[in-house]
Amino acid sequence: MLNKVKNGLIVSCQALEDEPLHSSFIMSKMALAAKEGGAAGIRANSKADIIEIKKEVDLPVTGIVKRDYENSPVFITATYKEIDELLESGCEMIAMDATLRARPEHLTAGALVEYVRKKDAGVELMADIADLEDAKAAESAGFDCISTTLHGYTEETKDKKLYHDDFAFLKEVLSAVDIPVIAEGNVITPEMYKRCMALGAYASVVGGAITRPKDITKRFVDGQ
Repeated sequence: MLNKVKNGLIVSCQALEDEPLHSSFIMSKMALAAKEGGAAGIRANSKADIIEIKKEVDLPVTGIVKRDYENSPVFITATYKEIDELLESGCEMIAMDATLRARPEHLTAGALVEYVRKKDAGVELMADIADLEDAKAAESAGFDCISTTLHGYTEETKDKKLYHDDFAFLKEVLSAVDIPVIAEGNVITPEMYKRCMALGAYASVVGGAITRPKDITKRFVDGQ
């Protein structure tokens, strides 16, 4: 998948149960629209959505499963259960929370990496990270690439945005690791996307700015 998305745009097609577009059929059509617009890949949530998306488009898919657990803030592909669902979905890449926060069932991201390598060595692995220490640990754990997905979405980084200070955090990660770094999280305009790529991002994931019409509408209304 990494070869196919290099220098390209990955469109995140997701809608949770409490969102108006929650439907595997709708997400498959969202993926088709993204493909027709020039997307190089898709990021999707849940085995059901991924299966429908792969029926509709031939783009490579990064799969996640979002599921809440008690006593842990980690909810993106948190345990072996989510890994197994994604391996059954046929996605080319699995993304998971790779922060250093405590996971459910006392697991580590490294343990999940080893599990995937044993079950299907052909599936690539993306580390969703929030800070520089996460990025370094993810590279050491054997992930194929790093995504800045969770920067600004953890307790420690909650007041930060990826685009702050001309994407200063993205620059730091790019300098700190040797594996591909994918820009993700609050990349909400074409100009931001172009800037990430110019700085050296391997690819970029854009989600809400393309595939969440409720949020897009709200930005217009709040901006009046």
